[in-house]
Amino acid sequence: MNPILLALVAFQDPGTAQPQANPLILALPWIAIFAIFYFLLIRPQSKRHKQHQEMVKGLQKGDRVVTAGGIHGTIQGIHEDRDVLVLEIADKVRIEVTRGSITKVTRE
Repeated sequence: MNPILLALVAFQDPGTAQPQANPLILALPWIAIFAIFYFLLIRPQSKRHKQHQEMVKGLQKGDRVVTAGGIHGTIQGIHEDRDVLVLEIADKVRIEVTRGSITKVTRE
């Protein structure tokens, strides 16, 4: 072993107790990390989710929408029981999509 380290160990009094750290001081970095994650990640994401839910609930027949897959169409029908929308993407071409797949309502 290193002679300096041996000298330090020899000068230590075995009867003296080491000072204990305050538990609050030890928890403070974890609290700060959680606060940073909350304000930078969790809160904005929950706000976006809430806005999306309100937008999806407000969809009506005749709205122009864009799906998550990039399909543009006009809502022709709404099946509330199945949570499905009928979109007309071209003349006489209709598809069914789930409400959750709508990402944007466009105005034309």
